[in-house]
Amino acid sequence: MPAVTAKFAQSLDGRMATVTGDSQWISSPSSRRLAHQLRGEHDAILVGIGTVLADDPQLNVRLVKGRDPLRVIVDSRLRLPATARVLAAGAAQHTLVATTKLADAKRLRAIKRAGAEVLRLPAANSQVDLRALLEALAQRGIKSVLVEGGAQIITSLLKARLVDRLVVVIAPKIIGKGTEAIGDLGITRLQEALQVSQFRTRRLGPDIVFDGYLHWHNEP
Repeated sequence: MPAVTAKFAQSLDGRMATVTGDSQWISSPSSRRLAHQLRGEHDAILVGIGTVLADDPQLNVRLVKGRDPLRVIVDSRLRLPATARVLAAGAAQHTLVATTKLADAKRLRAIKRAGAEVLRLPAANSQVDLRALLEALAQRGIKSVLVEGGAQIITSLLKARLVDRLVVVIAPKIIGKGTEAIGDLGITRLQEALQVSQFRTRRLGPDIVFDGYLHWHNEP
Protein backbone atom coordinates (compact mmCIF):
# COMPACT_ATOMS: atom_id res chain seq x y z
CA MET A 1 0.00 0.00 0.00
CA PRO A 2 1.26 3.53 -0.68
CA ALA A 3 2.11 5.75 2.27
CA VAL A 4 -0.80 8.17 2.67
CA THR A 5 -0.42 11.74 3.92
CA ALA A 6 -3.60 13.71 4.66
CA LYS A 7 -2.99 17.45 4.48
CA PHE A 8 -5.55 20.16 5.19
CA ALA A 9 -5.83 23.70 6.50
CA GLN A 10 -8.30 24.65 9.20
CA SER A 11 -9.28 27.47 11.51
CA LEU A 12 -8.65 27.39 15.28
CA ASP A 13 -12.13 25.96 15.73
CA GLY A 14 -11.58 23.14 13.25
CA ARG A 15 -13.35 24.50 10.18
CA MET A 16 -12.20 24.06 6.57
CA ALA A 17 -14.71 26.55 5.19
CA THR A 18 -17.49 28.92 6.17
CA VAL A 19 -21.16 27.98 6.15
CA THR A 20 -21.32 29.17 2.52
CA GLY A 21 -18.40 26.96 1.53
CA ASP A 22 -15.88 29.80 1.20
CA SER A 23 -12.41 28.38 1.92
CA GLN A 24 -9.94 30.56 0.01
CA TRP A 25 -7.80 31.27 1.75
CA ILE A 26 -7.79 29.99 5.34
CA SER A 27 -4.02 29.56 5.41
CA SER A 28 -1.23 32.03 4.63
CA PRO A 29 0.89 32.23 1.45
CA SER A 30 3.75 30.51 3.32
CA SER A 31 1.49 27.57 4.15
CA ARG A 32 0.31 27.36 0.57
CA ARG A 33 3.94 27.03 -0.56
CA LEU A 34 4.24 24.15 1.91
CA ALA A 35 1.28 22.49 0.21
CA HIS A 36 3.05 22.70 -3.16
CA GLN A 37 6.25 21.37 -1.62
CA LEU A 38 4.31 18.36 -0.33
CA ARG A 39 2.81 17.82 -3.77
CA GLY A 40 6.27 17.63 -5.26
CA GLU A 41 7.36 15.08 -2.65
CA HIS A 42 4.54 12.61 -3.37
CA ASP A 43 3.90 10.34 -6.35
CA ALA A 44 0.18 11.14 -6.47
CA ILE A 45 -2.25 13.75 -5.18
CA LEU A 46 -5.78 12.60 -4.36
CA VAL A 47 -8.95 14.63 -3.93
CA GLY A 48 -12.65 13.92 -3.93
CA ILE A 49 -15.02 15.19 -6.59
CA GLY A 50 -16.49 17.70 -4.11
CA THR A 51 -13.17 19.55 -4.01
CA VAL A 52 -12.98 19.64 -7.80
CA LEU A 53 -16.54 20.93 -8.16
CA ALA A 54 -16.06 23.57 -5.46
CA ASP A 55 -12.57 24.85 -6.25
CA ASP A 56 -11.63 23.59 -9.75
CA PRO A 57 -7.99 23.09 -8.65
CA GLN A 58 -5.07 22.41 -10.98
CA LEU A 59 -3.42 19.98 -8.53
CA ASN A 60 0.08 20.65 -9.81
CA VAL A 61 3.29 22.13 -8.44
CA ARG A 62 3.58 25.86 -9.11
CA LEU A 63 4.78 27.76 -6.04
CA VAL A 64 8.02 25.77 -5.63
CA LYS A 65 10.25 23.76 -7.92
CA GLY A 66 9.22 20.15 -8.24
CA ARG A 67 7.57 17.52 -10.38
CA ASP A 68 3.82 17.27 -10.76
CA PRO A 69 2.26 14.24 -9.06
CA LEU A 70 -0.31 12.00 -10.70
CA ARG A 71 -3.73 13.57 -10.16
CA VAL A 72 -6.26 11.11 -8.71
CA ILE A 73 -9.92 12.19 -8.59
CA VAL A 74 -12.32 10.05 -6.55
CA ASP A 75 -15.65 10.41 -8.35
CA SER A 76 -18.06 7.57 -7.60
CA ARG A 77 -20.79 8.72 -9.99
CA LEU A 78 -18.53 10.46 -12.50
CA ARG A 79 -19.68 14.06 -12.07
CA LEU A 80 -16.35 15.50 -13.25
CA PRO A 81 -17.00 18.28 -15.80
CA ALA A 82 -15.17 18.03 -19.11
CA THR A 83 -14.09 21.65 -18.55
CA ALA A 84 -12.34 20.95 -15.23
CA ARG A 85 -8.76 22.19 -15.03
CA VAL A 86 -7.51 18.69 -14.15
CA LEU A 87 -8.47 17.79 -17.74
CA ALA A 88 -7.53 21.03 -19.52
CA ALA A 89 -4.41 21.98 -21.48
CA GLY A 90 -2.95 18.48 -21.52
CA ALA A 91 -3.49 17.89 -17.79
CA ALA A 92 -5.76 14.93 -18.54
CA GLN A 93 -2.75 12.89 -19.67
CA HIS A 94 -1.59 12.83 -16.05
CA THR A 95 -5.01 12.42 -14.41
CA LEU A 96 -6.68 9.25 -13.17
CA VAL A 97 -10.38 9.26 -12.32
CA ALA A 98 -11.51 6.55 -9.90
CA THR A 99 -15.18 5.65 -10.21
CA THR A 100 -17.65 2.77 -9.85
CA LYS A 101 -20.21 0.93 -11.97
CA LEU A 102 -22.62 3.77 -11.09
CA ALA A 103 -20.73 6.01 -13.52
CA ASP A 104 -22.64 7.41 -16.47
CA ALA A 105 -21.38 5.67 -19.61
CA LYS A 106 -21.61 8.79 -21.80
CA ARG A 107 -19.61 10.89 -19.36
CA LEU A 108 -17.09 8.08 -18.98
CA ARG A 109 -16.45 8.11 -22.72
CA ALA A 110 -16.12 11.91 -22.72
CA ILE A 111 -13.49 11.87 -19.97
CA LYS A 112 -11.55 9.15 -21.77
CA ARG A 113 -11.66 11.20 -24.97
CA ALA A 114 -10.17 14.11 -23.04
CA GLY A 115 -7.17 11.87 -22.34
CA ALA A 116 -7.68 10.87 -18.71
CA GLU A 117 -7.58 7.32 -17.44
CA VAL A 118 -10.81 6.08 -15.86
CA LEU A 119 -10.52 3.30 -13.31
CA ARG A 120 -13.72 1.50 -12.36
CA LEU A 121 -13.45 0.01 -8.87
CA PRO A 122 -15.69 -1.87 -6.44
CA ALA A 123 -18.09 0.26 -4.43
CA ALA A 124 -18.49 0.39 -0.66
CA ASN A 125 -21.81 1.98 0.32
CA SER A 126 -22.13 3.38 -3.22
CA GLN A 127 -18.70 5.05 -2.93
CA VAL A 128 -15.33 4.11 -4.40
CA ASP A 129 -13.66 1.48 -2.22
CA LEU A 130 -10.65 3.48 -1.06
CA ARG A 131 -8.59 0.47 -0.05
CA ALA A 132 -9.10 -1.01 -3.51
CA LEU A 133 -8.04 2.32 -5.01
CA LEU A 134 -4.82 2.46 -3.00
CA GLU A 135 -4.06 -1.14 -3.94
CA ALA A 136 -4.58 -0.25 -7.61
CA LEU A 137 -2.25 2.73 -7.27
CA ALA A 138 0.39 0.51 -5.68
CA GLN A 139 0.18 -1.80 -8.70
CA ARG A 140 1.00 1.25 -10.84
CA GLY A 141 4.16 1.89 -8.85
CA ILE A 142 2.71 4.71 -6.72
CA LYS A 143 4.49 4.65 -3.35
CA SER A 144 3.16 7.84 -1.76
CA VAL A 145 -0.17 9.66 -1.93
CA LEU A 146 -0.98 13.17 -0.71
CA VAL A 147 -4.66 13.66 0.11
CA GLU A 148 -5.80 17.30 -0.04
CA GLY A 149 -9.49 16.89 0.61
CA GLY A 150 -12.19 17.45 1.03
CA ALA A 151 -13.49 16.66 4.46
CA GLN A 152 -15.51 13.65 3.29
CA ILE A 153 -12.61 11.86 1.64
CA ILE A 154 -10.26 12.58 4.56
CA THR A 155 -12.87 11.33 7.03
CA SER A 156 -13.43 8.17 5.00
CA LEU A 157 -9.71 7.42 4.83
CA LEU A 158 -9.27 7.98 8.56
CA LYS A 159 -12.27 5.79 9.34
CA ALA A 160 -10.78 3.03 7.17
CA ARG A 161 -7.38 3.40 8.90
CA LEU A 162 -5.68 4.23 5.63
CA VAL A 163 -3.86 7.42 6.67
CA ASP A 164 -0.25 7.23 7.84
CA ARG A 165 0.64 10.90 8.29
CA LEU A 166 -1.28 14.07 9.10
CA VAL A 167 -0.13 17.55 8.11
CA VAL A 168 -2.56 20.10 9.53
CA VAL A 169 -2.14 23.82 8.98
CA ILE A 170 -3.91 25.74 11.75
CA ALA A 171 -4.70 29.34 10.95
CA PRO A 172 -5.29 31.92 13.73
CA LYS A 173 -8.91 32.42 12.69
CA ILE A 174 -12.26 31.54 14.23
CA ILE A 175 -15.12 30.82 11.84
CA GLY A 176 -17.89 29.32 13.94
CA LYS A 177 -20.44 27.29 12.05
CA GLY A 178 -19.01 25.91 8.83
CA THR A 179 -17.47 22.82 7.22
CA GLU A 180 -15.76 20.59 9.77
CA ALA A 181 -12.25 19.52 8.81
CA ILE A 182 -13.01 15.95 9.91
CA GLY A 183 -16.48 14.43 10.10
CA ASP A 184 -17.97 11.59 12.12
CA LEU A 185 -15.48 8.78 12.75
CA GLY A 186 -17.90 6.73 14.81
CA ILE A 187 -15.94 7.42 18.00
CA THR A 188 -18.12 7.42 21.11
CA ARG A 189 -15.51 7.05 23.87
CA LEU A 190 -12.42 9.17 24.39
CA GLN A 191 -10.23 6.09 24.66
CA GLU A 192 -11.16 5.34 21.03
CA ALA A 193 -9.74 8.67 19.82
CA LEU A 194 -7.09 8.42 17.12
CA GLN A 195 -3.58 8.75 18.51
CA VAL A 196 -0.84 10.76 16.80
CA SER A 197 2.79 10.00 17.60
CA GLN A 198 6.18 11.28 16.47
CA PHE A 199 4.74 14.70 15.81
CA ARG A 200 6.26 18.14 15.59
CA THR A 201 4.85 21.63 15.38
CA ARG A 202 6.31 24.73 13.82
CA ARG A 203 5.38 28.27 12.98
CA LEU A 204 4.92 29.13 9.31
CA GLY A 205 4.00 32.77 8.85
CA PRO A 206 0.96 33.34 11.07
CA ASP A 207 0.02 29.64 10.96
CA ILE A 208 0.98 26.62 13.05
CA VAL A 209 1.84 23.40 11.21
CA PHE A 210 1.17 20.11 12.99
CA ASP A 211 2.99 17.19 11.35
CA GLY A 212 2.65 13.72 12.85
CA TYR A 213 2.11 10.03 12.28
CA LEU A 214 -0.98 8.11 13.30
CA HIS A 215 -0.75 5.24 15.74
CA TRP A 216 -3.56 2.79 15.12
CA HIS A 217 -5.01 0.85 18.04
CA ASN A 218 -4.63 -2.93 17.92
CA GLU A 219 -2.19 -2.88 15.03
CA PRO A 220 -0.69 -6.30 14.30
